[in-house]
Amino acid sequence: MSLPTFLPLDRRIRHYELVLETELTEQPVPPLPEGYCFSFYEPGDRENWLRIEKSAGEFETDEQGHAAWERFFASHEAELPDRMLFVADPSGRKVATASAYFDVTGRDRSGAGWLHWVAVEASAQGKGLSRPLIARALNQLQALGYTQAKVPTQTTSWLACKLYLDFGFRPIPQNAVHSRDGWRIMRRLTDHPALADFPPAEDILVLAQGTNY
Repeated sequence: MSLPTFLPLDRRIRHYELVLETELTEQPVPPLPEGYCFSFYEPGDRENWLRIEKSAGEFETDEQGHAAWERFFASHEAELPDRMLFVADPSGRKVATASAYFDVTGRDRSGAGWLHWVAVEASAQGKGLSRPLIARALNQLQALGYTQAKVPTQTTSWLACKLYLDFGFRPIPQNAVHSRDGWRIMRRLTDHPALADFPPAEDILVLAQGTNY
């Protein structure tokens, strides 16, 4: 059996939660395409965030998006002008977002900042926005006083996970154990040198149960 060509976010991949971490250092920010620019959260950007995340495939329904906003951001909106980053296209439309954030659950006692909800609207994917956006968000975490960053993701977002590995993120030790098969899937899909200690997953393990293609 051979694997299909996967989309950047693809639910045909068997789902495992992944968590990575890195020490923060000043990141060179690659230039955005001509006419694009960074901006931070302004009143009314909730709808832009919801639109971008849904377009990127993070949510299947509006209700899921509203629930995520309530969980992560509704009680912290006063902090968002320093934490929620956007990329706007030449027309001023906001088409990508990431947040220089923290663990809202309170379970992480490490003092790390969290890179959260990185997404590029479907129509703007492939334009070279992700790397500048991630670099700028990591620099913002450092500017806010954090020395370490963590990022949650999943095997279904395999291409984003590869980007985080490129930025120097590595699996946190607990997750490397608990989601070992997830990291084996990432090794199979990316062959990233940072995952050399994980044997690549067999093709049958990569696909979600019941997947047809």
